[in-house]
Amino acid sequence: MTRRQLFAWGGIAFAILVVLGNTFFIVDQREAAIVVRFGEPVRVIHALGKGGAGLNAKTPFLENVVKFDRRNLGMEADQEEVIAADQERLVVDAFLRYRISDPLQFYRTLRDDRTAGARLEPLVNSALRQVLGTTTSSNIISGQRAELMAQTRADVARRAKAARFGIEVIDLRIKRADLPAANQAAVYRRMQTARQQEAAQIRAVGEQQKRQIIAGADKEVAITLATATEEAETTRGQGDAQRTRIFAQAYGRDPAFARFYRSLQAYDTALGQGDSTLVLSPDSAFFRYFGRGPQGRR
Repeated sequence: MTRRQLFAWGGIAFAILVVLGNTFFIVDQREAAIVVRFGEPVRVIHALGKGGAGLNAKTPFLENVVKFDRRNLGMEADQEEVIAADQERLVVDAFLRYRISDPLQFYRTLRDDRTAGARLEPLVNSALRQVLGTTTSSNIISGQRAELMAQTRADVARRAKAARFGIEVIDLRIKRADLPAANQAAVYRRMQTARQQEAAQIRAVGEQQKRQIIAGADKEVAITLATATEEAETTRGQGDAQRTRIFAQAYGRDPAFARFYRSLQAYDTALGQGDSTLVLSPDSAFFRYFGRGPQGRR
């Protein structure tokens, strides 16, 4: 085979490869494809709920293939300043997750992901201002964030459907909701003052309750002590009366011994400590038992 024939066969093989390369294409499981002829879409391959992934063919050189990701896509919205219902300004930073549900409509309306982001961002910001402007800043920050995000997501989905974007809104969330830097110091001071007032009120209520509890406890203690003192005095009086009665009965049997016993008690009381001084005459009746012993009772 001559060199000219080799070059000819090589050219034919190269042309065949070029034609095959422009005829066949592969659609991944994670992708959807649109076959476009002269800028106009001809057919959709592997859209949601439809098959077609794998090897496909098109008219070479006349048709092109535009592929889209079937997975969930994300869009970061720029920071947006929102005025809440209580006239508080908040800087809101949100993100959107969506999926291309109708590739043909998406291609006709948005063409690509970059255009989709540019069209969706003002739509998201508008929905955020509309929904968040109807509630207070505290609800936006923590109180009702989940409910507000559900309303905003539904509003964005409704607007996207009306605009025929060919997308399905999966989720919309607020990543951050902060005060503008110019307002943070004033708001923090106001919050600090409010918390101080609340703390002072709580302390005042606690002090009042403490005084009431102490007064009730003091009253209960006083009543308990008075009752105990009364019962003690009554018991003591009954004991003294019984003792006096017993002594009287005992003394009545032997009055002389009773006088002797009482004198011994007097000695113990007067002289038991060892530091008492008594000035008495030697024949005083107080010491009659010292000289005569128990016989002094006679």
